[in-house]
Amino acid sequence: MNYDDVIASAKTVLVEFYASWCPHCRAMMPVVEQIKELLDGRVKVFQFDIDENKEWADDLKVESIPTFIVYRDGVEMWRQSGEMAADVLLTTIQKYV
Repeated sequence: MNYDDVIASAKTVLVEFYASWCPHCRAMMPVVEQIKELLDGRVKVFQFDIDENKEWADDLKVESIPTFIVYRDGVEMWRQSGEMAADVLLTTIQKYV
């Protein structure tokens, strides 16, 4: 699967770039799991380790982690890096569902 297939796999897609060694990324893992459960069937969620997907991260100019990107119909609609509250992330994603 290439990145274009990922972002075209559903009407609304959340992509997270993270690293296993990143404390902020680890703090966001339960938040992302909660989002997956709450939006199951309405939003596809993909998580990519930047160490394993460096080319994609470079192509997308991911400069800090975690970085969250929301796509609607394959078009980037929103992007933010860093830790954030679950309700903030959820509300933001729901704007594009």
